Amino acid sequence: MQYLERITIDPELCHGKPCVRGMRWPVEVIIDMLGAGMSFDEIVEDHPELEQEDILACLNYAKLLVSGRSLREAA
Repeated sequence: MQYLERITIDPELCHGKPCVRGMRWPVEVIIDMLGAGMSFDEIVEDHPELEQEDILACLNYAKLLVSGRSLREAA
């Protein structure tokens, strides 16, 4: 699945939650910003360390979880 290599899981980072590129940006926070109505451009403008591809990766990861699959299965 496209962009999933950008999602990392490290037990030492954010309590092992899935994060963007090893940064302290949990997927759930990105999804929350989108759910609050922020656009991709607004998120990237407010947080320049993030890239549009990171947001797409979070959406792809969420889709994967909703489908009942795991990151390991998608690899």
